[in-house]
Amino acid sequence: MKNEGIEGTERFLSPDKGRGLRALRHFAVGELVFACPAYSYVLTVNERGAHCEHCFTRREDLFKCGKCKQAYYCNVDCQRGDWPMHKLECVAMCSYGENWCPSETVRLVARIIMKQRATTERTPSERLLLLKEFEAHLDKMDSEKEEMNQTDIAALHHFYSRHISNLPDEQALTELFAQVNCNGFTIEDEELSHLGSAVFPDVALMNHSCSPNVIVTYKGTVAEVRAVKEINPGEEIFNSYIDLLYPTEDRKERLLDSYFFTCQCTECTSRSKDKAKMEIRKLNPPPETEEIRSMVRYAKNVIEEFRRAKHYKTPSELLEMCELSLEKMGAIFADTNVYMLHMMYQAMGVCLYMQDWDGAMSYGEKIVQPYSVHYPAYSLNVASMYLKLGRLYLGLEKKTQGVKALKKALAVMEVAHGKDHHYVAEVKREIEEQK
Repeated sequence: MKNEGIEGTERFLSPDKGRGLRALRHFAVGELVFACPAYSYVLTVNERGAHCEHCFTRREDLFKCGKCKQAYYCNVDCQRGDWPMHKLECVAMCSYGENWCPSETVRLVARIIMKQRATTERTPSERLLLLKEFEAHLDKMDSEKEEMNQTDIAALHHFYSRHISNLPDEQALTELFAQVNCNGFTIEDEELSHLGSAVFPDVALMNHSCSPNVIVTYKGTVAEVRAVKEINPGEEIFNSYIDLLYPTEDRKERLLDSYFFTCQCTECTSRSKDKAKMEIRKLNPPPETEEIRSMVRYAKNVIEEFRRAKHYKTPSELLEMCELSLEKMGAIFADTNVYMLHMMYQAMGVCLYMQDWDGAMSYGEKIVQPYSVHYPAYSLNVASMYLKLGRLYLGLEKKTQGVKALKKALAVMEVAHGKDHHYVAEVKREIEEQK
């Protein structure tokens, strides 16, 4: 395939940012800027049996691969379509049994290697940017990242060397893993549940802004980029690489750590939302500056501690951890403070897992309004929260509240996902069924 570009856009050199994507025409809010099929992708292990490995369709009547009994497909066409990639894992899963446990990144890199061998021409995923042009930032990696890279390379050799002849050398693999870690995407459903990992080279061309003018959603294994602000000819097209809930310092820290740049976007220079995001409880006398700083340090530590605890604590222990931290932070932080919201969101997730629907609903109700203030317009985080709440209300037979929440989710989704998306159709159907 020759380089045909993407209609209405062009690759250009963005001042202080390197290459980027620029609009050549006007794009209205909700308009599709471009779609990009995944260059390579992999369904996450936890979603096996619920989604087709090949097209990511969610359905109940999938049938499994007769050999490994682990991969599920819509039909024979999907199974045949996936075989060039699935065969890498099929035999390995049979021979390793329960000991087959490469990380999702390792599985994705194995597929990229196979795809690169089978493909000599530019692919439809690389109309503006080739995968081999991805930044690796090897010179900026610290020892912890280098160690993780080496662990992944060792796992690739362990699980795949028998099934991929002549794996690339150490230097090439180090670069490829670094490129994928810096440019990979996680595919999520309408409630932002993780479905898998993929690389979309043309989507990776876009630079970051904490006040983006486009949003990326997924239709199966295709990424769709839609305008969430009016975009005029000549304007750069910006996506967001991170969760935008947090204050400027936290966002900058995350971007520097994961993507190796210091963000200078309008939101980071104006810090216009920081005060609301860091809302302090109205106390008499007000808390001292050092008390607030100390509580911020505690909040960051507990967020990291909770992330690690998910791997070894029971759901009830996790819920207790959330409740205790909320009680402690609540002495100084208002309920709308983003650190409070972070732990409420974790608590809601644990409640959903434990099927404590009332508990989940109670947390969701506290979260949804502040989310609408802190996040930019047409945020998927806001849509997914209204969606979860709406479905909880309907399950608890609170029909009026359920329909109202689903309609709010729908208003965001019609812009972010597009009016013809199957997720939008599903939510419309859920609303219709209540009439």
